[in-house]
Amino acid sequence: MPDRLDEFSLIDAIRRRASDTPLTRLGIGDDTAHLLTRGDSGVLVAVDVLMEGVHFDLSDVTPQLIGRKALAVNLSDIAAMAGQPTAAVVGLVLPRNGGANLAERLMEGLISLADEYGVAVIGGDTNSWDGPLVISVTIMGEPTSQGTVTRSGAVPGDWLFVTGALGGSLSGRHLTFTPRIAEAQALHELVDLHAMIDLSDGLASDVRHIANRSNVGVEISANMIPIHPDVDVSLSDDDRLRHALCDGEDFELLFAVNEADGNRLLRQPGIECQVTRIGTLIAEDCLLVHEDGTRERLPVGGWRHRFND
Repeated sequence: MPDRLDEFSLIDAIRRRASDTPLTRLGIGDDTAHLLTRGDSGVLVAVDVLMEGVHFDLSDVTPQLIGRKALAVNLSDIAAMAGQPTAAVVGLVLPRNGGANLAERLMEGLISLADEYGVAVIGGDTNSWDGPLVISVTIMGEPTSQGTVTRSGAVPGDWLFVTGALGGSLSGRHLTFTPRIAEAQALHELVDLHAMIDLSDGLASDVRHIANRSNVGVEISANMIPIHPDVDVSLSDDDRLRHALCDGEDFELLFAVNEADGNRLLRQPGIECQVTRIGTLIAEDCLLVHEDGTRERLPVGGWRHRFND
């Protein structure tokens, strides 16, 4: 039993305990599961739960934006596998007072985004109670013809890239971001994606998921990390860098490719959004390399749900 429980130690314990079946191509440990079905390429499945007071504040956010985000974070998980989303089911735990009106407005935002991505909302469940709003979305998708991209295929010597820019998402961008479905699929056709993840918990945290699953290390160049304009420009360079590393909820793609494909992306990215090389995969350790050449251990940061014994 670990000294301090958090969501990742809990997930690891569940992963060790959970049993696979012959239809489980990928189980716990990636951005989606991958279930085989008879006669086709299988199904991708992911679920996210959003809670009032943790992921949003109803006093300053519209229900439509909450509903949009609830689906968008799931679309981002499908993007991380370079998949195609197909359908979603929605679970709502609503406050008794005003719950019906709240649900209508939540679903207005959610279904509007679903229509943009051709996702069918095929069912769900609702409950009411005297507590805060909770919304859970389970999304389904399918691999493209190139197959799924996991977190576990990176090798030393690979180049590490990120889409977009990082940091400052909690100023509002975490509610309005564009899931990188099209970008992931375009990259999958253009280059051989060795590993990929979406940046939900922060670069400093999420890059370790690729490192751990691929059994590699990483060197990230501090001066190459694209810092979003949402990060306060009046802060020191070190503070702005820490926001880019640790704020989380950027929902950009972090991916590894070989050197030849990396050079190809630098010459011609093939997608509309910004693509930046930020580092290299190494044999072990997670390091942050500064412009003057000094190295330090990559800070431990990003969001974690924690539990008491």
